[in-house]
Amino acid sequence: MKNAQITQLLKEAGDGEDEVYSELMPHVYNQLRDIAYSHLIKEAQEHTYSKTDLVHEAFIKLFEYEKTDYKDRNHFYAIASRCMRQILVDHARKKLADKRGGDAVEVTFIDQMMQEKNEASNLIEIDEALKKLEIVDEQLARIVEYRYFGEMSIDCTADLLGISSSTVTRNWKKARGWLYRELKKPVE
Repeated sequence: MKNAQITQLLKEAGDGEDEVYSELMPHVYNQLRDIAYSHLIKEAQEHTYSKTDLVHEAFIKLFEYEKTDYKDRNHFYAIASRCMRQILVDHARKKLADKRGGDAVEVTFIDQMMQEKNEASNLIEIDEALKKLEIVDEQLARIVEYRYFGEMSIDCTADLLGISSSTVTRNWKKARGWLYRELKKPVE
């Protein structure tokens, strides 16, 4: 299927046309699995869960809203990446709550994820740092999200943000430096 046809299916799905989902999924599934893999590889090395679980959880979240305006495939994948990040962060928070005596019931596809409690803390620290960066410079935060979590190329990121590739390259370096300093700060 051509890129333009996939973009058209995304627009129809974003408009709430339910019958489009089954036609769309086979065309975006492999890319979504790659994005899920990029998120999960940054987690514990000894995990035994599947990226398929994260893809399915994200796919459900992506289309649970009545209307979403997907501009093109890159925009869809960027939103999917953000959605996967949010799923993992929410799960990390739940695991920390369980550690502190919470008795939440496990109900998601990814309940077997993040077995180690300190991994949950690390993911939450990264998420908090990224939220701070978003306050300082939203564009830098989007670049980190697309490049790091979505593993998008410089050119795709530039296209999605409507800026030049050289600006993305420069701001990618700046954002990584900012996050490094932020994550190395001593806890107060």
